[in-house]
Amino acid sequence: MELLANMLRPKSLKDIIGQKHLVGEGKVLTNLVSNGKLFSMILYGKPGIGKTSIANALIHELHIRSKFLNATTNNKADFDIAIEEAKMYGEMILVIDEIHRMNKDKQDILLPHIESGLIILIGLTTSNPYHKINPAIRSRCVIYELKELSVDDILEGLKRACNYLDDIQIDDEALKYIAVLSSGDFRSAINTLEVTYYASKDHHITIDEIKKVNNKPVFFHDKDEDGHYQVLSAFQKSIRGSDVDAALHYLGRLIVAGDLDSIYRRMSVIAYEDIGLANPGIGPKVMAAIHAAELVGLPEARIPLGQVVTEMALSPKSNSAYLGIDAAINDINKGLAGEIPKHIIDGSPLYVYPHNYKNDYVKQEYMPDKLKNKKYYLKKDNKYEVNLNRIYDEMRSGK
Repeated sequence: MELLANMLRPKSLKDIIGQKHLVGEGKVLTNLVSNGKLFSMILYGKPGIGKTSIANALIHELHIRSKFLNATTNNKADFDIAIEEAKMYGEMILVIDEIHRMNKDKQDILLPHIESGLIILIGLTTSNPYHKINPAIRSRCVIYELKELSVDDILEGLKRACNYLDDIQIDDEALKYIAVLSSGDFRSAINTLEVTYYASKDHHITIDEIKKVNNKPVFFHDKDEDGHYQVLSAFQKSIRGSDVDAALHYLGRLIVAGDLDSIYRRMSVIAYEDIGLANPGIGPKVMAAIHAAELVGLPEARIPLGQVVTEMALSPKSNSAYLGIDAAINDINKGLAGEIPKHIIDGSPLYVYPHNYKNDYVKQEYMPDKLKNKKYYLKKDNKYEVNLNRIYDEMRSGK
């Protein structure tokens, strides 16, 4: 019996759920199909948001010979065979899943054929290609980031899926429960729907039946039931507000929901946005805790995460560096940049080398003329920054 997820696999870009920035009237992928032309690309984003579906839709709409490979499970011989097939047919769309794991041997095989256009590569990855994919491959591809699916996007897909399930009985409340439960992963939502359909009596799906299949907690916090983002926001604000008990409460919610990636990202931001120079050692501590959590996995991951979040909440706070870089970027966006002073341009004989002077400091202008005397960093009154500025003042005064 064919799985529901395969039955729903889009054969047209019109069937894609979400991704309105790429698909739809006047959007880039739709226009490429309309013009009958496709270029090598990398699609990246979280699991279950449509990377493989878009690849399938492009293949079906353009009627180009295609082959699916996995960068880790398929060997070098499989890639050689794909290239020989492409030569037979004149061109081929080669879809490579987990492309960030592709080793150098396979890359070397593919590169000249991507360059010539014989192979049209569609790389799929959950990792940021700017960090994880070899520059030689990356430079030959257009990169498209897929956005997280909203609850409404998932609901739209679930309602379509119900048309493939005979005699299904499910109301909007239960559908929305599945959508929220999926945390933006449409594949997960479809699997939950299908398993519950076959596991329930007379195909009558209720929230209680869904909980028997998937007992992952779902937290509702506002009228839009946008609980995921509300918990993350409350988590950050509790740490920023130095309420250690509230911080641990919201961390607990995120751990129970199994959302480690969101915890990692948010903790990394908090370390530099809200704690900053008041406790600059917290950044490496957060990264060490994340590494430990990744190493041991759940449920033990809660231990290093709980410890570092406790320290983050109890730590002194400063947003001076965060405000400083934002002010600098704001000026640049307004056109307040100006030319770099000639004496600090690389190779200039006018540059004075600070390490040749007392305290490794010599007075010279570094700012563009139009920004002379501009101050972006405004210190906060915490122990570390006060000490930093004392050292800075002594250095400038020549003491």
